[in-house]
Amino acid sequence: MSTITKAIIPVAGWGTRRLPITKIIEKSMLPVGNRPLVDYSVQDLIKAGIKDIYMVTSNVEPCQVREFYRDNLALNQYLIERGKKDRLELAKTLPDDVTIHYVAQDQSERYGTAVPIAIAVKEFGINEPVLVFMGDDFIWNPDGETAAEALVKAIQDDSDSAILGVEIDKNKVEKYGVLSVEDGKLTGIVEKPSVEEAPSNMINVSKYIMSPELLQRIVKYVDEHDFGPEDQEYMVTDPIYDYIEQGGVIRVAPTTGEYLDGGSVEGWLHANNVVCGK
Repeated sequence: MSTITKAIIPVAGWGTRRLPITKIIEKSMLPVGNRPLVDYSVQDLIKAGIKDIYMVTSNVEPCQVREFYRDNLALNQYLIERGKKDRLELAKTLPDDVTIHYVAQDQSERYGTAVPIAIAVKEFGINEPVLVFMGDDFIWNPDGETAAEALVKAIQDDSDSAILGVEIDKNKVEKYGVLSVEDGKLTGIVEKPSVEEAPSNMINVSKYIMSPELLQRIVKYVDEHDFGPEDQEYMVTDPIYDYIEQGGVIRVAPTTGEYLDGGSVEGWLHANNVVCGK
């Protein structure tokens, strides 16, 4: 089994679907329970053994994600002086052996799920398998296997890639990209199919392990295309389709957890209710 120690988390974007609150709070920092959305993925990755996390942030300052994971020395001193040392652990949001590396994405330029991945790969010279999680959703499975652990278990060596598959009620598949699976491997993703045309009830939630070859295909896809702002997004599924057609293996990792999404008000409220046990 491959040992993966690196992960990419895109957290840039204006979060326009969540305006007006995202004028002042980054979408990935919207609270679910007592933690921001992105931290559920960060803690998931840490539990799976990730030591280096590459976050692609917006180029707008101040960066709230960066501030959250930075030690707040003034707060620490306050807690010590007020006899609240027991809360120092709560204020420490990152273990000492885990490092978050940051690179900014210009919000006025190209957009789409492939762009931040390509930016991270080029900026940090990543040439090994990495986990890729988006920063505004997560899998809730507090008593079971995490999403990252399920993905790592699914691959056999460093040439493998994997995609997380979440089973849902088949009557709800019309909202999602639905996985087509054969012998445990991805053969395609059907976007928002009818119930009758859906190849399965397993949906794509944009959580992956990407091999070096797949990462380079994503970089090439972004570098070699020049989509205008009104043409199309640089979707990561495009190089994924190409990778599969060229014989690349993407194993499907099923999970028993619940997919929670903060991208809509309804999804965010549901995530809070689930996490808070309501």
